[in-house]
Amino acid sequence: MLFNSFSFFIFFPVVTVAYFLLPHRYRWMLLLAASCYFYMAFIPVYILILVVTIIVDYVAGILIEDSTGKRRKFFLVASIVANLGVLAFFKYFNFFNTNIAELYSFLGLHYPIQNLSIILPIGLSFHTFQSISYTIEVYRGHQESERHFGIFALYVLFYPQLVAGPIERPQNMLPQFHKEHYFDYERVTSGLKLMTWGLFKKVVIADRLAVIVNEVYNNPSAYEGPALILATFCFAYQIYCDFSGYTDIARGAAQVMGYDLMLNFRQPYFSKSIAEFWSRWHISLSTWFRDYLYIPLGGNRVSKMRWQINLVIVFAISGLWHGASWNFVIWGLLHGFYLIASIQLGGLLSRFAESIGIGKLPRLYAAIQIFITFVLVCFAWIFFRAATLQDSIYVITHLTTGFGDFFQQVLSGQIITPFTKQIIVVAGPAFAAMVLLEIAQYVQLSGSMREKIAARPVWQRWAAYYGIVAFLVVFGIWYEESGSQFIYFQF
Repeated sequence: MLFNSFSFFIFFPVVTVAYFLLPHRYRWMLLLAASCYFYMAFIPVYILILVVTIIVDYVAGILIEDSTGKRRKFFLVASIVANLGVLAFFKYFNFFNTNIAELYSFLGLHYPIQNLSIILPIGLSFHTFQSISYTIEVYRGHQESERHFGIFALYVLFYPQLVAGPIERPQNMLPQFHKEHYFDYERVTSGLKLMTWGLFKKVVIADRLAVIVNEVYNNPSAYEGPALILATFCFAYQIYCDFSGYTDIARGAAQVMGYDLMLNFRQPYFSKSIAEFWSRWHISLSTWFRDYLYIPLGGNRVSKMRWQINLVIVFAISGLWHGASWNFVIWGLLHGFYLIASIQLGGLLSRFAESIGIGKLPRLYAAIQIFITFVLVCFAWIFFRAATLQDSIYVITHLTTGFGDFFQQVLSGQIITPFTKQIIVVAGPAFAAMVLLEIAQYVQLSGSMREKIAARPVWQRWAAYYGIVAFLVVFGIWYEESGSQFIYFQF
């Protein structure tokens, strides 16, 4: 079931109303049943995978807490291996098997093992990492093992964030499932506003930009520089509005019922460096890798060379987490390279800025930093979006081509083509919505947009609300029509 589907518009109010009508002691049952139904709307049989991993981690948590010495570590490792084993089988078996087969072929050897015809369970990487965080936190003594099996299952299956996060820590969610939540008008309306804003980003901006992105990236060799640059720029906003839109809907839906999910995005394209970008983009994943991989590897408390190796390892694995493809690995390595380059050149660049006087113009300097960071991020997105490595290479090597013909078409009045008509008709409303998005995000830098709107006079508040709803109704592309699934569902 998708947040941008009409079936969810029935599911959500029914579950929410039932939730508040039920006594507290029965609510976990309702939410668990609703979450199972929500997940089974995709591929029903895959719920069995979640059931098995939930049982394994539930038992492992208790055994870890009740054990001492090497036994505690054994149960932790067993739990992690079980979770990663399921992830590796469904997500990475064919990837590694294909690469081994190609190596055998290069060496002139026969490789007998065939790829498996399996479909990746939706959101597998998300709930795998969430489950792993539970057993690690119990092992570290930061979280008591959850003895209520139903509550633990709900921690893994909670439908708002089940398939695309945020990747929650047990310290945040488990206590909330035990606490009784009462109906609160202001909290409910605030959650609904956040859900509406998330839908706006998804169906008005992301899904409209997807038309342009898909047109170019599904056949990049048919296009040159101007179209490739436009499509890459559009993808940067498509993936942001798609993923942050999902997160807003998830956080809003949870908030309506009284649950607080962590913030996953903080205006990432306003970042002045790649390091800052990763403190603002997919925060639940970046902090997961920080706490459970980067710091255990030594973090920055080691030699400079080892520190840089740690960064490369973390970003390479982060890329592989996103998808079983060399494109994703290269995308991750690029961001690791960006960070290492900033470490090596940061002081030099700062001194250069001071020497030419830009440092004395802080706003201009910040704007230049934001622009450079955005360009670097967009360049890396090429590998993330392109279907193959060959497509990525084509896009990169043709970014500067075709501008002569483009300007000649502009000057001769022949710029109106089927593709440019599509841009105007399909993506035009999305570009207008992007302007509104950036204004809202700029305002959010100084505080919550919802609180700022709530403080305005009634006519201004409702004008804003009706404006967003009007955009949704008139320009929204819904899943039952020609909309798309959320991009991060595939991870």
